[in-house]
Amino acid sequence: MGFESCKPNVEAGDVVIIFMGHDSMFPINVKKGEISQTKFGAIKHDQVIGHEYGTKFTCSKGWVYVLQPTPELWTITLPHRTQILYTVDISMILFQLDLKPGSVVCESGTGSGSLSHAIIRTIAPSGYLHTVEFHEGRAEKARLEFKEHGLSNYVTVYHRDVLKDGFPVTSVADAIFLDIPSPENAISTASNALKKSGGRLCSFSPCIEQVQRTCSALRQKGSGFRDIQIFELVRRSSNVKRIFVPMADLGLADEGVQRELAKQENPILPCSYEAGDDIPVGEV
Repeated sequence: MGFESCKPNVEAGDVVIIFMGHDSMFPINVKKGEISQTKFGAIKHDQVIGHEYGTKFTCSKGWVYVLQPTPELWTITLPHRTQILYTVDISMILFQLDLKPGSVVCESGTGSGSLSHAIIRTIAPSGYLHTVEFHEGRAEKARLEFKEHGLSNYVTVYHRDVLKDGFPVTSVADAIFLDIPSPENAISTASNALKKSGGRLCSFSPCIEQVQRTCSALRQKGSGFRDIQIFELVRRSSNVKRIFVPMADLGLADEGVQRELAKQENPILPCSYEAGDDIPVGEV
């Protein structure tokens, strides 16, 4: 369906991303005979089927591109059922969990499935994701989404409370991810899910108090965890612009200095600028 593997052309039943601008995208499920409305006009699904991904289609008031879905695009366009993780955080989480094809992962807090899609792409084709969601409605919607996206072979969604019931697997996970209100209370169940040979645990926390409680639980004797690290990701924008700085006054405007330089065969500091001139020195 596009998430599992790349393919050249759109087929009926595919989930595609309609791109109208970097801040204006939405997903559709391509079905024969249906029509989707955009701010630039209607787009017929039959018109899209069979064309290459990336094709530009003209509507009555503008144009759109039809893109193949990726976890990054899905994060931007997915229907929000909860607050989600974005690509900046997801990339650090996948890196720190040391995920790779074949990894087995347990996730608590499926939510809207933003991180889940990225995990599945990373661990496919031989890995597996066990994701737990305590809200029955969200768990069912996530289960249907994974099926529509062709990812059912790589993930199982469980409706359960990980704090009360624990993870549904024991001693099989290479990595654990927690995004729940009180992760400090899930340390023991996370330890039970990890392989006996060891693994990694990542807890995503919105406040420093939660971080402190989780670290205290991880440091307790018998928890089985060590090498505890804390990361804070801060996104900053950089403004790139051209600037000019005044040339240093080296005394070249002085007539005496000019006469001395004229006497030299290879004068020091040859320069055609007058003192006080502005010269470009590069972009910052």
